[in-house]
Amino acid sequence: MTEKKTILVVDDERPILTLLEYNLEQAGFNVMTAADGQEGMDRAIADRPDLIVLDLMLPKMDGMDVCRSLRQQKVETPIIMLTAKSDELEKVLGLELGADDYMTKPFSPREVVARVKAVLRRTGRQPAVPGEEQEMVLKSGDLTVYPDRFEAYKAGKELEFTPKEFELLVHLMVNRNRVLSRDQLLSAVWNYDFAGDTRIVDVHISHLRDKIELNTRKPAFIKTIRGTGYKFEGPPDA
Repeated sequence: MTEKKTILVVDDERPILTLLEYNLEQAGFNVMTAADGQEGMDRAIADRPDLIVLDLMLPKMDGMDVCRSLRQQKVETPIIMLTAKSDELEKVLGLELGADDYMTKPFSPREVVARVKAVLRRTGRQPAVPGEEQEMVLKSGDLTVYPDRFEAYKAGKELEFTPKEFELLVHLMVNRNRVLSRDQLLSAVWNYDFAGDTRIVDVHISHLRDKIELNTRKPAFIKTIRGTGYKFEGPPDA
């Protein structure tokens, strides 16, 4: 029997909390709630849920600050941001801070459940099953990535990534030596059209390079293809 995933919902509007709690529980999730940003952050750190549904406008500490603080503290739990704003800049900023998806109010509870399931599928850390014939392993030089375990190592040292950074790295490595445009990466990794704004791809590529490259000015793994996009080249397998 599959263990239930736990979702933390952080919102200061009681009707929304109640609505999301009910619908997520009906979908088979365990649900925790918090009514302000500080409580949400405390619960995220102490209870380590599998995913956080996080409102942007919160008392005590807004959603952006919660997201930023969690990522700074190496809490890589997937985050879906909720907001009443439709401004594109807010969306970009939230994703740059490490959110994995973004929904604008008003929304359908069924859509939230569907997004939660989709993000968990994309970022789920599934343990290796004993007896499986083959586990997917991606290697390049001293970089080794285990997509099914959500683990990556460089020179034997484990690396820490946000879910989106990890998914982007895996996609690039799977398509090794293939040039991928920013729009292709948006579609494949973020799973929706981002209105042609590809800045979020560049930001995540920069974060990846900070973690895997010895010299970010002369990257050995992720090459920039001027005017097109990016290509994972990397040194030969160690």
